[in-house]
Amino acid sequence: MSLWAIVPVKPLRRGKSRLFCALSEDERTELNKKLLERTLRTLADLRELDQILVVSRDAQALTIARSFGAKTVQEDGQPQLNTALTRAAIVAQVHSTHGVIVIPADLPLLRPSDILTLIDRSSKPPVVVIAPDRHHKGTNALLMIPAGLIDFDFGENSFEKHCELAREAGARLEVVELPSLGLDLDLPEDLEIVRKLEILDTGG
Repeated sequence: MSLWAIVPVKPLRRGKSRLFCALSEDERTELNKKLLERTLRTLADLRELDQILVVSRDAQALTIARSFGAKTVQEDGQPQLNTALTRAAIVAQVHSTHGVIVIPADLPLLRPSDILTLIDRSSKPPVVVIAPDRHHKGTNALLMIPAGLIDFDFGENSFEKHCELAREAGARLEVVELPSLGLDLDLPEDLEIVRKLEILDTGG
């Protein structure tokens, strides 16, 4: 089975804007770069993934992606995450992938074993595997087989939206709750958790 990982990346200088009170713009930029590199390194080590595809409008992010052997899709026009992911999934389908797994670049605790857990739960397609954030509102990982099985609906309350889309599609739905997948670095309180764990130099 061919499985592609899709990593959406906001412009490195603009991402994590809600951390403005804790980090300077330069510190946020460097943090975004480190998070992206850590995510790509984690994914690149997995032979279960046939390809990594990074979609971004940021030239530096795409250059970093290519240095890890990832394919890239240049996001253009008005930035819209779900549109960008749909475009990336179509690219994956053109290359005859069976499934796609969306992994945001802001999961500081992401481990190879987390990805393997998601893949293990994806047997017997059609299937959608979702890892919610720790608040059970957002979607921190989304795997679907076949690719294109459901639309992407990231944004407010995306976890419940993706679950509903899976049910409507008649897919088997698997929810994977792991602390390492539940934490996305978005708010100052998330930053404090990461700092206490001392797993990433966050500046500040």
